Amino acid sequence: MTNLATFRVHIAPLGFEVDRIIIPLKQTKADKLWLISHDNRTTDLSAPYLEKIKKECKKLGVEVKIAYADRLSLFKAIKSIKDIIEEEKNNYIYVNVASGSKIQAIACMMACMVLKHCENLKPFYAEPEKYAAFEGKQQSFGIKDTIPLPTYEIQTPKPKLLDALKIVHEHKNQKLTKKEMAEITEEKGIITVNAEKSNHSQARFASLDKNIIEPLEKDWKFIEIEKIGRNRWIKITEEGKNAAEFLI
Repeated sequence: MTNLATFRVHIAPLGFEVDRIIIPLKQTKADKLWLISHDNRTTDLSAPYLEKIKKECKKLGVEVKIAYADRLSLFKAIKSIKDIIEEEKNNYIYVNVASGSKIQAIACMMACMVLKHCENLKPFYAEPEKYAAFEGKQQSFGIKDTIPLPTYEIQTPKPKLLDALKIVHEHKNQKLTKKEMAEITEEKGIITVNAEKSNHSQARFASLDKNIIEPLEKDWKFIEIEKIGRNRWIKITEEGKNAAEFLI
């Protein structure tokens, strides 16, 4: 980790853990804790643990902030964690993969992989000393060790491709004609058309095909093209919808 950042931030899913969140805060002399809480508070059973964590953080002088995401949605969890990492990118960031559900643990690691370029990012696993004997109790007690985890970069599309995917994703019924897409992408500066007026339409379609449609369709599988009558429609795929959940 770089020495440029001195403010220490932890990110941890909120589950039925206290020690596995609090003890690493003490070990790293953390300044702030971000908790990822389930967005439906009426069905969430972790409220008592939130209050215990807040109480312990107050003793330590650690600021507590809460972000909300569906604990059963991998992509929404990734997006929530990714947004926090981007907001805190100038600080040390420790991502705790041990305090929530398996889906949240996977989301933590995937968010770190997507943002591998962030030099101050450190995911870790907090190994407990012992586990609870009964359900409904705190899941574990103490910390035996904190294990740093390696991160491998997940390739993501270039910004202009994400801008184009956003257009499809947010359009009515998540599809639009190729002509509409050409007009919108040129207007937004996603594609550049250098052609005479008489050849402008043809050149615009060529630029759209080469720079946007081909990579999104063939390389990333985020869109598909369907011909209906004389029009070609651009439709988002299931892979595209999933990617849009956390990349846009």
